Amino acid sequence: MATLQLKQLNKSFDDTHVIKGVDLEVNDREFVVFVGPSGCGKSTLMRMIAGLENATSGDILIDGARMNDVGPADRGLAMVFQSYALYPHMTVEDNMGFSMRLAGVSKDKRREKVLEAAKILQLEPLLDRKPKALSGGQRQRVAIGRAIVRNPSIFLFDEPLSNLDAALRVQMRIELARLHEELDATMIYVTHDQIEAMTMADKIVVLQGGEIEQVGSPMELYHHPRNRFVAGFIGSPKMNFLPVEVVETDAKGVSVKLPGGGIINVPAKGNGLPPGTALELGVRPEHLVLDDTQGPLSGEIQVLERLGGQTSLYVQMGEILMTLMADGDVAHRVRDEVRFGFEPERAHLFDGEGLALPSLHQHPLAGLRRQDNRAPSDAVDQ
Repeated sequence: MATLQLKQLNKSFDDTHVIKGVDLEVNDREFVVFVGPSGCGKSTLMRMIAGLENATSGDILIDGARMNDVGPADRGLAMVFQSYALYPHMTVEDNMGFSMRLAGVSKDKRREKVLEAAKILQLEPLLDRKPKALSGGQRQRVAIGRAIVRNPSIFLFDEPLSNLDAALRVQMRIELARLHEELDATMIYVTHDQIEAMTMADKIVVLQGGEIEQVGSPMELYHHPRNRFVAGFIGSPKMNFLPVEVVETDAKGVSVKLPGGGIINVPAKGNGLPPGTALELGVRPEHLVLDDTQGPLSGEIQVLERLGGQTSLYVQMGEILMTLMADGDVAHRVRDEVRFGFEPERAHLFDGEGLALPSLHQHPLAGLRRQDNRAPSDAVDQ
């Protein structure tokens, strides 16, 4: 397959600076996911890699060769879009083989390549059908098959699951992860859905405002977010944030005063922060624990979402609405007053600029890649 390097890549549309000095390396056979909110620049960055948008400045290198002046058809890439873009009058086989037909590949060779891709994607029984006779998931697999037959150096996926319903998205996530392992291919995938990123990626690139906020494995971003934006974006439901105040710092961490007056010591590097310094404490909903006797935080349940195996509790604590994940059989009801707490090791601290204070402990799963271990059940709400 191939490697990709982006060096100080910039893109402007008139006076609007969309991509701002992006540096990135994608290794051979990696599954890299660009994730971020709408308007963060992830699709523009993908189109620049594909050659569909020209870079204002900076370099795009594939296997060390500069691609800025190379046309899309000659970069050795294949792109799968959000829309399936299938020809309605053609069969599945003809849609998958159309690019080879344009390239003058013989009919026998085309059929051989199409059958190989169809076997991988379990499309063999559907080769004679036309797109109108296919489900949304089947149409997306045809679009992926059209990319596979080109034998590209890098696969590019631009929000390919956005048009599918929830059940099909889960199914296609599994199929894409399996496809990556089977093809042993380099893949770059764009999505706004952080659950897709967490469940499929070897490496996640979090974008915001045309800049990279953090690059790392899913569990690295989950356990050690670089800043408040990454902490709030990665994980579902999103992280809770509380205003806290520094009491003291020492070798064991930073002691902070919680809303309500409780004091806890978070194992983070305080670097001599003076008492009274305002910080934000972040803790994930799945790490909050109901504790009616000693919980340092309290509030009133506003909403309960019973999901079977677990229940989401939305608790009003002053002006802050906290989200907790509890056992599915929790007995509490709306308007109940509850107390809750968390293990200090599970908390994160952010300074006035939104940067995370470094943790004193490295989580044992933080560096794992997807093929080493899928994200544990407490990492994302799947």
